[in-house]
Amino acid sequence: MANIAAQRIKREFKEVVKSEEVAKCAICVELVGDSYQELRGQIGGPPDTPYEGGVFNLEIKIPETYPFNPPKVRFVTKIWHPNISSVTGAICLDILKDQWAAAMTLRTVLLSLQALMASAEPDDPQDAVVAKQFKENQEVFKLTARYWTSAYAKGPKADVQCARKVQRLKDMGIDADRACVALSTYDWDLERATEQLFS
Repeated sequence: MANIAAQRIKREFKEVVKSEEVAKCAICVELVGDSYQELRGQIGGPPDTPYEGGVFNLEIKIPETYPFNPPKVRFVTKIWHPNISSVTGAICLDILKDQWAAAMTLRTVLLSLQALMASAEPDDPQDAVVAKQFKENQEVFKLTARYWTSAYAKGPKADVQCARKVQRLKDMGIDADRACVALSTYDWDLERATEQLFS
């Protein structure tokens, strides 16, 4: 790692560790191994959102050209959000792409991701299926996002009906993740999800 990048990331790492958001358990960052090139981030689900109470893990890779180029960040924890891929965890956020500025920091990135969770941009989606549900049926979107938060991010207990439908598919030999994705994609319609899984 280039000297400027290493010095900068060490300083930013300390900034995050000492921040007031860490004290509130809203954001966290830790090293993966001895290198500052790979970090593990964590953000708490924002209040008054379907993600509230969940803990979301992030993979953060720092490029040699940092801070002149943004870190590469993806969600490791599965999440149902229009701007985050439900499959890969890839994130559609301008500051992680063309709107990055060298003055931005790790803390900025983590807080921006938390803000994105609270204010989705469905017209600039990373996941078209989620964006469509977000735009067409807010209640089902919230139900689904809460279920995923419960199932994958240690959030509060999810809707019992959703859990029963996932269990019905599991009883048919379908893996829990595949069952969850199929049901989420088809607005929790068990018949349509089953048809898709077995066709």
